Amino acid sequence: MSALLSVGRSQMLLIDVQEKLLPAMAEPDLTLVNCAKLAQAANRLGVPLTVSEQYPKGIGASVEALRVHISGACVMEKMSFSCMGDEGIAARLNEMKQAGRDQLLICGIEAHVCVLQSALGAKAAGFDVFVAADAASSRAPASKVLALSRMSQSGVQIVSTEMAIFEWLAIAGTADFKALMPLVK
Repeated sequence: MSALLSVGRSQMLLIDVQEKLLPAMAEPDLTLVNCAKLAQAANRLGVPLTVSEQYPKGIGASVEALRVHISGACVMEKMSFSCMGDEGIAARLNEMKQAGRDQLLICGIEAHVCVLQSALGAKAAGFDVFVAADAASSRAPASKVLALSRMSQSGVQIVSTEMAIFEWLAIAGTADFKALMPLVK
């Protein structure tokens, strides 16, 4: 297990930040802002981004405010709560893992359902898993607290949006650093 995220070993999974789901979450605006920051950083730094959408026909697509930041991502529909339970998503994540991207940064909703099940499934599949706590939410704050505790006890590393961005950057003064600084100011 790595102590820090590495831009060359990372991939990102953004889970179910959808039109009919996000408004029901605790702190939906903060969750959306931080998911968007992580997507922008991933795009800038070349970290592959996979986006899941749970039953979009019923719950809607990813929220409009996020779409501009995920336009280059691989957006995949799912019915299983765990992304690792979806054959297509699991195959994509595992393919990148085989190519050296064994760190998986996860954000999205709901923390105690799809995020939790995806994180634990990825951990069981041999990924080094990180969950951005401030870019994840549940309807009830207590559900998120329990989910983060359970994931941490299972070996998932709990990070913040800024921790992830600064770990990916690793050093100051670069063009990437200058481009991403507005996200953390």
